[in-house]
Amino acid sequence: MRRNARDSQAMPLKDALDAFLDSFNLKSKYNETQLVASWQKIMGQTIASRTDKIFIRSSTLFLRITSAPLRQELVLAKSKLITLINKEMGQDLVNDVVFI
Repeated sequence: MRRNARDSQAMPLKDALDAFLDSFNLKSKYNETQLVASWQKIMGQTIASRTDKIFIRSSTLFLRITSAPLRQELVLAKSKLITLINKEMGQDLVNDVVFI
């Protein structure tokens, strides 16, 4: 007897994707990709256009900012930057920021 798709318990797509990423240890890479893709939305055009490099390793966000004055402002607002990023990403993705 064939089971109808409606008869079985369907898993929400988000849960299925999370389970897939967890099972193959891809969650951190996915989160990094999401952050990079959302960088302009999170920080705005001005900062995004002056961001030369962005990546995450072990919950540390590494940024290369091409403008020294902007980099200094971001260094001074590092805790606000971490809070903003984690809020936008919906999880504690970043614990520290390093400017390279």
